[in-house]
Amino acid sequence: MVVSTGWSWWHALGRRKVLDSLALGSSELARVLSTFDLTALGVGSTLGVGVYVLAGNVSKNIAGPAVVVSFLIAAVASLFAGLCYAEFGARVPRAGSAYIYSYVCVGEFVAFIIGWNLILEYVIGSASVARGLSKYLDSLLNETMEQTFLETMPMATDSFALSPYFDIFAFGISFILAVALSLGVKESSLVNSLFTIVNIAVVLFVILAGSFKADSKNWAIKKEDIITDSPQGGGEGGFFPFGVSGAIKGAATCFYGFVGFDCVATTGEEVRNPQKAIPIAIILSLTIIFLSYFGVSTVLTLMWPYYLQDSDAPIPKVFLETGWPVAQWIVTIGGIFGLCASLFGAMFPLPRIIYAMAMDGLIFQFLGKVHHYFKTPFYGTLIAGLLTGLMAAIFDLDQLVNMMSIGTLLAYTIVAACVLLLRYTDLELCGGSDIVSSEYIESTNLVTLKEPVTFGTVSRQLFNPFRKKHPTFLSSSVVTVEVLVFGILSTLLGLCVVFWERDLADLNPWALSVTSVIGGILVLILLSVSLQPPSSKPLSFKVPFVPVVPAVSIVINIYLMLRLDGNTWIRFGVWMAIDLDFSCWCSEQA
Repeated sequence: MVVSTGWSWWHALGRRKVLDSLALGSSELARVLSTFDLTALGVGSTLGVGVYVLAGNVSKNIAGPAVVVSFLIAAVASLFAGLCYAEFGARVPRAGSAYIYSYVCVGEFVAFIIGWNLILEYVIGSASVARGLSKYLDSLLNETMEQTFLETMPMATDSFALSPYFDIFAFGISFILAVALSLGVKESSLVNSLFTIVNIAVVLFVILAGSFKADSKNWAIKKEDIITDSPQGGGEGGFFPFGVSGAIKGAATCFYGFVGFDCVATTGEEVRNPQKAIPIAIILSLTIIFLSYFGVSTVLTLMWPYYLQDSDAPIPKVFLETGWPVAQWIVTIGGIFGLCASLFGAMFPLPRIIYAMAMDGLIFQFLGKVHHYFKTPFYGTLIAGLLTGLMAAIFDLDQLVNMMSIGTLLAYTIVAACVLLLRYTDLELCGGSDIVSSEYIESTNLVTLKEPVTFGTVSRQLFNPFRKKHPTFLSSSVVTVEVLVFGILSTLLGLCVVFWERDLADLNPWALSVTSVIGGILVLILLSVSLQPPSSKPLSFKVPFVPVVPAVSIVINIYLMLRLDGNTWIRFGVWMAIDLDFSCWCSEQA
């Protein structure tokens, strides 16, 4: 049920989706997935070819042997986002991931923006993996496919974004996978589980075999022993050759190696016992992913000096240099299986987002039609595969990959904010046996019939001096405003760190003062939020240490968004402009 406040575009900002217990249990989709299936989906979508590339690239150019610390920091940051998704998976086990979470908690308009960006994220993510798989196989075939496609299907263009040829392999593999997904979730998930198991087996081989060639001296190399032609140089040697700051910068790059686990949250209507399976699968998948990255980066930097690593294919080179050339082919096989699992994990969520938005009437409803036999969003899945295939075939996606990152980080930010809002609200948006007043729901202003909202009452409620035990509309509204202000100040803090990075490192008084003041206000806001009365609604999983964990997740995600280049923000702005036009058109049609 959608609680309506009118069809005005402005009213759509506060129109929220209310789910009762009956709605949470019903679905047209087939509930056939288990916790194991979800864990394999999360691991497969995240632990792709990056595990074979990322550690070598970061260790050589950014962090040195401290890449293991970079992965640890990135894992903690990712865990914060994962915990927020896990709570919402327990609270709102429906298809749609961050889209449905924001619809339940914030409003229709914000949900539409998130859903629109998730569509962009998953289309570009799937297309980039399909294109990557094509190039990976082509490299094993001595560029035979590229030469053939250039001769038979050239695309004469000077555009920096378009491909010089139509990649029929990338198009075909995308559409074939979409057909497989449309014919049944359980069957296709079994194939994905197989790919993921093989990929993990290869990762274990790398870790175990590499440990026999490990040498602790490679973590204590002296500066005078470093000989390299790398533009970054070899740093100062030792475990932190580029300093602690290098390990932190490396963590920002390593964070993207954990992106993808959120696809688990889109399966809420196809999982048996989703309120337990989704949180468990998210935590398990992030744990397996971290152990894989940590293990590979550890043996890689212990086997071979960090400054001699190959940025593009570090593992095959290391095994070749240490006298194990047969391992090169084992790793190659692992890369193929890893890419196939990544492609499945990237494409799987897309039709679920389309299905959820179509069911809510925010996009064309025929896209959400569930096939009576296969129990899948049949047409939405096929169209998603067609769109993904076309993107993979005609675009050189190197210029577009960052668009995927900005959409993911925005979704992470919204989900973390939603956890804060729902944890301190007196509105049981997820239904159950509670009776919610429609007059209360329809109000989107700081007014209530029970408690007057004045400057005095708001000021007193900031630190809850009377120690109220149960949320009120006043306390919920205070938290809502504080979360909004926290997001704005987090953006300002991120801008200070990004643009005053050198000044802060040099302890510039002005830069330190402004940054410290903003940080201090953020801490005060967190203190105020922590003193508000929390919701007592029982859940199968709750984020620990609220409000600290969601708040830290918000700060990290906003900072990483601000680190993206200007062209990415321009493309993001264009996509958002299209989003707003489409939103207005949908409102007029409604």
